[in-house]
Order: sequence, then C-alpha cells, then structure tokens
Amino acid sequence: MNIVNLTPHAIVILLDDGSQRTIPPSGHVARASQRSTPVTVADGIPLVEMTYGFVDGLPPEELATLYIVSALVRLAMPDRYDLASPGDLVRDASGQPVGCRNLVVNQ
Repeated sequence: MNIVNLTPHAIVILLDDGSQRTIPPSGHVARASQRSTPVTVADGIPLVEMTYGFVDGLPPEELATLYIVSALVRLAMPDRYDLASPGDLVRDASGQPVGCRNLVVNQ
C-alpha cells in the first residue's frame, strides 16, 4: 500500500515492537475550511459553533493508496475510506507529542 502524508510535518508511528515508522510530508497539504458562528457568551467568553466546509488539497481516491490527513480533514470527508489521521498520541516528559501508536480511519 502506498501511504501519502498530506500534513505539513512528519508522522512518526511508534510500533509495539519498539520500532518506529516515519512518514515524511509529501509537500502537499490537505486543509478543511472552517467558519465560526457566534452562539452566546458565557461569563464574558464568546462561545461559537464551528462548521467545516470545503476540503482543499485532497487528491482523488487512488487504488491501494492511504492519505494521512488531519483529523479535521478526515472527519469533514466521512465517505472517504482512504483517509487516516494520527491516533493515540505518545508524549515526551514535557507533554510534547513525539509520535502516535496508530492511525485512525473512516469506516
């Protein structure tokens, strides 16, 4: 299977056997447009509803190809079964993500 990373950074997958797989960025990024609509104010803090629209930079489906995208892009395209996003994050001692244990796909 061909795996294409459509995020702007390398995706590091930490496998159970202690090894890791790094998938470098492809140079193309898929992004979902977003729009916030004011809902109310809670204790002086604006609350908004976020809606997501058009996804830009996503190639058409291709046989035996999995595209790694942000969770936002994946959720904006629920009928695309060729999309995956980083799953269970692994963090270092300072709380910064260093990789993930798996990829989440649409089903």
